[in-house]
Amino acid sequence: MTVKSCEKIEKSQVVLTIEVGAAEFEAAIEKAYQKMRKKINVPGFRPGKAPRKVIEGMYGAEVFFEEAINIAFPDAYEAAITEQKLNIVGYPAVEMVDECTKEGFTFRATTPVYPEVTLGEYKGLSAEKEEVKVLAAAVNERLKLLQDRNSRLESVDRAAKEGDTAVIDFEGFLDGVPFDGGKGENHSLELGSHSFVPGFEEQVVGMKAGEEKDLDITFPEDYHAELAGKAVVFKVKVNEVKAKEVPELDDEFAKDVSEFDTLKDLKADLKKQITEERQKAADRAFEDALMEQVAANITAEIPDAMVENQARQFLDNFKMQIAQQGIPYEQYMQMTGMDEAKLIEDAKEPALRQVRMDLAVAAIIKAEGLEATDEEVEAEFQKMADQYGMDIEMVKKYLAPEQVKDQLVSQKAVAVVVDSAVVIKPEKKTTKKTTKKAEEEKAEEEKAE
Repeated sequence: MTVKSCEKIEKSQVVLTIEVGAAEFEAAIEKAYQKMRKKINVPGFRPGKAPRKVIEGMYGAEVFFEEAINIAFPDAYEAAITEQKLNIVGYPAVEMVDECTKEGFTFRATTPVYPEVTLGEYKGLSAEKEEVKVLAAAVNERLKLLQDRNSRLESVDRAAKEGDTAVIDFEGFLDGVPFDGGKGENHSLELGSHSFVPGFEEQVVGMKAGEEKDLDITFPEDYHAELAGKAVVFKVKVNEVKAKEVPELDDEFAKDVSEFDTLKDLKADLKKQITEERQKAADRAFEDALMEQVAANITAEIPDAMVENQARQFLDNFKMQIAQQGIPYEQYMQMTGMDEAKLIEDAKEPALRQVRMDLAVAAIIKAEGLEATDEEVEAEFQKMADQYGMDIEMVKKYLAPEQVKDQLVSQKAVAVVVDSAVVIKPEKKTTKKTTKKAEEEKAEEEKAE
């Protein structure tokens, strides 16, 4: 293999002109013969036993050329990439330069490579950052979630009302005929949850245990095709009505649901948790705003292949999310009427932003000479093991040290940007409404204290 030329062209592409000599091509022809001989019929010889010279005599010396080119190309291309020390980021477009003979052939490969990146400003940037403030309402909302989680359903001898759970038998009829998927027995339906077709739950409200009723329902126009816009009748029987018994918010409740002895201590802990959550969110938003500026400030000719690869990575992630929900990807696409080509096209804009971000981080790492030591990698492994309650050796089975090292170095690059940045407090427009709200918040805090 000989690289006759290596030329850089627009959009971070390189054109390689590569020559495969007679000796390399002869070796490829022999491999092609060994691969193809069983498929070639030659009178007087059993399948696969005809000598190469005999086959070439019958069909011409070029009979194995096409397959030999396919065999020789990958090795020649890889050798050229290694020789020229190219960091390729996609597949090449290949064309023959001249006619192939027994002396070999020459081909041209146009391949996308990792772009040259020039950093713009990445230190001393500024961005808005929300000031974290947790009001009593947020703590009370979290307490209510704990209440709901620890509530019980108790049978009641009265008419069902919104918020109750009705245990029902039901069957749906279209023009007097039962339809598929319209039947259920002893189904627990939370009234007001809007988990059934619109109009269903509202008509169950007011029914008692043992009562039967026909519900007239019209399916929405955007429902699946068979029932869209159709008027149906559901025959419903209520077997049981259950009301939610919510525990009192007192010290006993705190003891039952937490390690704290008093409701006051539980509230303080919840406030601390919410504060930490919101602080992390504010820090991440600040970081994202800064890194978006850094990405916008770089100069680079980004090859289309990098954006295409990232868009396909987004699609693969989307497929995994769909699979985790228990829905086959093909079925999901049919149900939603989506087209994969359209998904890829729609993903290209966010993919370009992600590629620019990745290039910016890599450029900062190079500019700052950032590295991660073996000790830091080991400490990160231990941190993950503690976080997930796993043995450190088990974590190492799932993550390679190089992955962790890359992650740590990327974090250091982002830290360079964040640590040198200036925080801007968001401007708040003062109106009568916002002044009143601020006064209410202050009164609420004083009351909570």
